[in-house]
Amino acid sequence: MKNSTFKKIVTAPFIDFKKILQAANTIKKVVTETPLLQNFNLSTQFGSNILLKREDLQQVRSYKIRGAYNKISSLSSYERDKGIVCASAGNHAQGVAFACNHLKIQGTIFMPAPTPKQKIEQVKMFGNGFIDIQLVGDTFDDASAHALSFCQKKTKTFVHPFNDKKIIEGQATVGLEILNQTTAPIDYVFVPVGGGGLASGLSSVFKLLSPNTKIIGVEPSGAPSMKTALEKGRNVKLASIDKFIDGAAVQQVGDLTFAICKENLDIMITVPEGKVCQTILDLYNKDAIVVEPAGALTIAALEIFKDEIKGKNVICVVSGSNNDIVRTPEIKERALLYNGLKHYFIIRFPQRAGALKEFVVKILGKNDDITFFEYSKKTNRENAPAVVGIELLKKEDLLPLVQRMKSKNFYGEYLNDKPNLFEFLV
Repeated sequence: MKNSTFKKIVTAPFIDFKKILQAANTIKKVVTETPLLQNFNLSTQFGSNILLKREDLQQVRSYKIRGAYNKISSLSSYERDKGIVCASAGNHAQGVAFACNHLKIQGTIFMPAPTPKQKIEQVKMFGNGFIDIQLVGDTFDDASAHALSFCQKKTKTFVHPFNDKKIIEGQATVGLEILNQTTAPIDYVFVPVGGGGLASGLSSVFKLLSPNTKIIGVEPSGAPSMKTALEKGRNVKLASIDKFIDGAAVQQVGDLTFAICKENLDIMITVPEGKVCQTILDLYNKDAIVVEPAGALTIAALEIFKDEIKGKNVICVVSGSNNDIVRTPEIKERALLYNGLKHYFIIRFPQRAGALKEFVVKILGKNDDITFFEYSKKTNRENAPAVVGIELLKKEDLLPLVQRMKSKNFYGEYLNDKPNLFEFLV
């Protein structure tokens, strides 16, 4: 995987440190000081001291409450009376809803139509009658465009999820807490990047208080908006993105967050969605930790740095745990595909009795499992195609399986590397 390194340039911070301290004081009434916990499994696996900053344990189950509450608390009486508007894929919406309820301010929240139901229900619950939800568009950027238009028509205050100094100051308190929770020198901090608000705030704190710490930004491979902008040297909008990691999938980062991250991040990397899915499953199975896809980004990135971080003190920010359980089958499927353990084929079955039995007995390996089968018999053909999904125990079992298919004339077509056909048939 190609990743990008950016030289840290020592300049005056974009964010006033006094304002970050003020934000910490403002939000302390409603924000939990989340624990910084060593993870034994990860520390053993990578030969490092791996600490997790557990923002998934906030009462809204993500760090977003920090920036949202800091921003909304700063509004004038006039702005509060007019009400606020925001756009969000889920976590910012929950922080805004909580703040509106706590401060008794009416808000309108625009969310993408595909937002998981679990997140929508949580927003309603935290808002407790003080918010109205509008589901529009397919992506955060679609929802944001509608929100801005609505905001201008109704002359309300827009609470941006990341491109706002008050939001960034609130998110920066994550960095303050980390530095207050450990006396050991911190060698690396891995921080998830969506719009860049958390990365901007945290990196501003570390640049001042722990300048030798390397700050690694992590994005999903399917939505590399910050990485692309940094490589091109200007803030660009991606034509399309993979929306699976919805908490970190934006087509364009903020101008302010781009400028800060350009100065403060040491390295900006991406990790495949399938790797993130495997990380989600591992965290649950090994540590009973439930995270959303964006919350697993930083841990998924450790493999890329396995040699560099040996013997080092490493912190991963676990950004949130708002994961809908109905997504579990898709998470497992993506993980299997990424690990080379799930494969889909068009199999051409001879139209004769016993063909399926022959395939099962003579073609499948002893540890191979059919997990998907779609077949329609065509009486006027010698062979009829079936779409078959097969799960392997080891990825090395694929080549022998294909060779057996071909030797017995069952092989039709391999679907995993044909995304359009794969999506249509599977």
